Amino acid sequence: MEVAGISAPTVTVFISSSLNSFRSEKRYSRSLTIAEFKCKLELVVGSPASCMELELYGVDDKFYSKLDQEDALLGSYPVDDGCRIHVIDHSGARLGEYEDVSKVEKFELSQEAYDQRQDTVRSFLKRSKVGRYNEEERAQQEAETNQRLTEERAQASTISVGSRCEVRVPGQASRRGTVMYVGLTDFKPGYWIGVRYDEPLGKNDGSVNGKRYFECQPKYGAFVKPSVVTVGDFPEEDYGLDEM
Repeated sequence: MEVAGISAPTVTVFISSSLNSFRSEKRYSRSLTIAEFKCKLELVVGSPASCMELELYGVDDKFYSKLDQEDALLGSYPVDDGCRIHVIDHSGARLGEYEDVSKVEKFELSQEAYDQRQDTVRSFLKRSKVGRYNEEERAQQEAETNQRLTEERAQASTISVGSRCEVRVPGQASRRGTVMYVGLTDFKPGYWIGVRYDEPLGKNDGSVNGKRYFECQPKYGAFVKPSVVTVGDFPEEDYGLDEM
């Protein structure tokens, strides 16, 4: 086989191996010796360089020759873009041995043993009393949450379904509507008031995340906290939004 002169300093080839079922496309310098080339292939196929036998296949996947001269340059062989270099492993490893991670022995540590170690994140958090390991802070947060829930329950108890109301959220214009729901919800903790606005100023149709709490037209429904709801004799106001 006559080889034409090659000017490209690098070549892109496919790498296959007797240890793996997959192929990798890689680019290498033609100035590498075969010994250096094998060292780079270790990271690709997992076989030790000393246990490799290399075979060169053409673009048509026909066998060309063995790459068996350790001090020869890769570019001295008829290696072109698209060729395949097959690595035959002689280390005694089996096909797929480096692919099936279920066969890899895993390091496991019991919770008791992990708790006894002093160089872990958990140990640091405990010593620093950070997050859930700060009992005083956790107790305070729970007390604040319970207090807020008690206050919301008391406020919600004064609001009845069917009542006319006005919603006054700081920084927003007042909105009037009818109370349609009072109680706990699945989408957020605490007590919520479901309101059907007189105009399409809301965010939903009385349902959130697929669960329906009350019926209304799209964009007429909203859920707000009891603290921003005032119940009273609030007649409907026409904002003219239906005509827009």
